[in-house]
Amino acid sequence: MATVADVTDATFADQVLKSSKPVLVDYWAEWCAPCKQLSPIIEELATEYGDKIGFYKLNADENTQTAVAYGILGLPTIQIFVGGEVVKQFQGGKTKAMLVRALEEYL
Repeated sequence: MATVADVTDATFADQVLKSSKPVLVDYWAEWCAPCKQLSPIIEELATEYGDKIGFYKLNADENTQTAVAYGILGLPTIQIFVGGEVVKQFQGGKTKAMLVRALEEYL
């Protein structure tokens, strides 16, 4: 059973950019209420799709270098990476069905 792993400025390149499979990154912060609502949905998706897609969460307050580099201006933000490139980005709370549709494009 796959889980959502933490990623940091130091590990982002190795875990996300160099991944051989698509990766979803959830940018969040402790103070962000919509982030807390989205978190269980991301966990469910990791359980269902973790064999085909990597799932990571990045605390944007603690890892500002990556957040700034990828233009994260609001939280929560979700980015989907394929081959080290951002192919989709969403900001704000999203439904599980909407995220599933986005992920299925890259399975």
